[in-house]
Amino acid sequence: MSNFNGVIIKESLSNRDVLEKIKIIKTKVEKVTEKHKTPWLEKWTVFSVEITPDKAAKIATELSRHLESAHNWYADFKNDKFHFIIFRNKVFRVERESKKQYDEAKRYGILLGIPEYQLDFHPDVKK
Repeated sequence: MSNFNGVIIKESLSNRDVLEKIKIIKTKVEKVTEKHKTPWLEKWTVFSVEITPDKAAKIATELSRHLESAHNWYADFKNDKFHFIIFRNKVFRVERESKKQYDEAKRYGILLGIPEYQLDFHPDVKK
């Protein structure tokens, strides 16, 4: 199975120790705009990450415990077969071929109040 690749926003984490267990490929600082709907932040630090298959489930669980609780965030990473979509205290391990599983994760994110356009992991979303 191939490695997982994804994105984690540094400011979304209440405890950043998990970042020491992840290979960070690229770091990009983005200025937050009104569209982001995160007025409590001026910028985001976006980490492009790579995670080996043997660590993926454990890292996903750890991330779900450390996404900060004052706001609703998600992180995600995927390989050719699976896509981990991680919310605070909830992890979806989606089979990449399953629109139904993606729909379930997207519905959960919308219920949390995450803007639909930010839930762009869904296969119906054209980037």
